[in-house]
Amino acid sequence: MSEFDKDFMIGAATAAYQTEGNNTKSDTWFLEHMKYQGYGEKSGDCADHYHTYAEDIRKMHEAGLNAYRFSFEWARIEPQENKFDEAEMNHYLDMIHVCRKYEIEPVVTLLHFTCPKWLIEKGGWEADTTPADFETYVRYVCAHLQKENLKYMCTINEANLGTLIAGYIEKAKGAQKAGQLQIGMDLDAMLKEQQAKEAECMQVFGVKEANVFASPRTKHGNEIICKAHHLAVQAIHELLPGTMAGMTLSISDIQSVPGGEENAKKELERIFMPFLPAIEEGDFFGIQSYTRNVFGPDGEILPSADTEVTQMKYEYYPQGIGQIITTLSKYYHGPFLITENGIATDNDARRIAFIKDALKSVQKCMKQGIDVRGYLYWSLIDNWEWQSGYSMQFGLMDLDRKNQIHTPRKSMGFLGSYTKR
Repeated sequence: MSEFDKDFMIGAATAAYQTEGNNTKSDTWFLEHMKYQGYGEKSGDCADHYHTYAEDIRKMHEAGLNAYRFSFEWARIEPQENKFDEAEMNHYLDMIHVCRKYEIEPVVTLLHFTCPKWLIEKGGWEADTTPADFETYVRYVCAHLQKENLKYMCTINEANLGTLIAGYIEKAKGAQKAGQLQIGMDLDAMLKEQQAKEAECMQVFGVKEANVFASPRTKHGNEIICKAHHLAVQAIHELLPGTMAGMTLSISDIQSVPGGEENAKKELERIFMPFLPAIEEGDFFGIQSYTRNVFGPDGEILPSADTEVTQMKYEYYPQGIGQIITTLSKYYHGPFLITENGIATDNDARRIAFIKDALKSVQKCMKQGIDVRGYLYWSLIDNWEWQSGYSMQFGLMDLDRKNQIHTPRKSMGFLGSYTKR
């Protein structure tokens, strides 16, 4: 094991909706209770992190971790358009204060997929009004963070998610091998019963199609996301001049076999290049990567039957994180922050091995002179993984849902052993 320097962040990440529980004002709460959206297991109380955050952060400190990336739930803070809940804002401020108490660097994410229901009723992430609505929320939050001295703030989580999903669906319609996605969503279910789905959306949201953040994205939708990020960066720079702002993307390590180079190039151009100008407007780039995607002359090559896969059914490939950073550093020359990397497994020894090899690959790319600021493992606690429910065990802590007990696994202390204090 080789330690990182004392300023390097070694920690974990969560998303509010996946851990807090009972986010009843959020669009996803309504989606998961609808018949045709593909959600089987409801989120319910999740890990009850809304109430257990102080104890969970204390356990992070005891394990040696020094950073925690978590998100603010927009729908809690602004449950109705232009009507803000001060008590909920104070809740998130207290999360920051508890992090400080335990020498944990807070990394705040302003949008981790979920949004207020009212935003979807206005057209969601295909509506021209959304960037201004997001800016209003961001400015409210930033006005309350001016004394907090945050170093890093993520504007939009996985801004390219809709592009990834649109590509998956397009391949599926063409009866091609659809490939793999780094998110627990049942996209095959999303393609079924379209007419009934539209009628249900009209009933719940008042629109024929609920353009939530995880919807297949049009080019115009991507422009809206990039504009929302642009306005958020402007607000952060204005109100929090000492805080670095950045967008995060989901990108597997993209590789090719002989003859597949052009297909690999096209994949990078599809999921990364359209967002590069927006990334460069910020101060760092948040990279989220879990596996690799290999391309041949006929497209993506899926893992063979004897390949080790995770619970998410994609290839166990920890070294991919350093390799994709090396690839992307040819195009983006600013600081990188690994905002998510991890493994879903019921074997904690494999989790430890994954972390060890992932960090070895990060150190390798840093030795090449690439500026990497931190590694935030996904996730702190076993959580509700969207349409995969509670079946995926990503956590450094085990989740006993019946008693809401969060028990650190050995992997948590192993990750913490890389820090210098």
